[in-house]
Amino acid sequence: MTASELGPLTPGARVAIVAPSGPPPSELLARSLELLDGWGLEPVVFPSATATHPRARYLAGPDAQRAADLQSAWCDTTIDAVFCARGGYGSVRMIDLLDRDALAAAAPPKPLYGSSDVTGIHEYWLERLGLATWFTPMTATAALLDDAAAIESLRRAVFEPVGGRRFTAPTAETLVAGEATGRIIGGNLSLLAMTLGAHGLPVADHTGCIALLEDVEEEPYRLDGMLTSLLRAGWFDGVTGIALGSWQGCGDLGEVRALAEELLAPLGVPLVWELGFGHGPHASSIPLGVRGTLVAGSEPELVIEA
Repeated sequence: MTASELGPLTPGARVAIVAPSGPPPSELLARSLELLDGWGLEPVVFPSATATHPRARYLAGPDAQRAADLQSAWCDTTIDAVFCARGGYGSVRMIDLLDRDALAAAAPPKPLYGSSDVTGIHEYWLERLGLATWFTPMTATAALLDDAAAIESLRRAVFEPVGGRRFTAPTAETLVAGEATGRIIGGNLSLLAMTLGAHGLPVADHTGCIALLEDVEEEPYRLDGMLTSLLRAGWFDGVTGIALGSWQGCGDLGEVRALAEELLAPLGVPLVWELGFGHGPHASSIPLGVRGTLVAGSEPELVIEA
């Protein structure tokens, strides 16, 4: 797992637009295509991005179609990167339909961008394929398209080398001081809890890893349950550090922070609050699956290994 798997792209690159989870609104999809086209990329819209599930309006087409689009985009040698248009819900329904051997055989690896529900796909790419990915705002969402800072962070993720980059935020605070080095894992907390206990798969070994966690629109008692589930399953066993992102719409932030300290500080590893990734404003695009160093001091930051 190296930073080279994450790009950068060059103008003229053909990039797939897929919807492995929820359906993107047509007007936001159109704006996202304009953004990518304006960057000099050639977006290729796969059927799931405009499909609808016959029963569930919260899904972008049937499970088999969403899985087939993601796999086809990844295995297509004329496609240079894969953008997931929207999160929502649905990746957990389709990841078991993917052909791991076909995905693993596709070469060379290419960047994959997305966050939120796409956390389930990030986990699959890292644990089953051993590949790094990008945890970024979704391209066909107002959270990205109406936020100039988030757009700029995604642009840098797409076009600039990631090795040596430093990630921080004005909101970042150290809850447990220290310095941790390791492979960066994690993403959306509710998805990490949702994918626990998949049939036939043990909990992944996270020894020597730095965990990123964030969520949106979840009450503190639900965050409590999700964190407790991960703790009981051994998900945090061996982690070297934890960085928390945004908790937009999750109730009183003071309560969320107190919960994080109550459950995570006893792990005894460096712990940082609000590092600037997730669903909040000005969200950073951060790589997963590569090595970095979490510095939990007076000016917390995550430094990507060069």
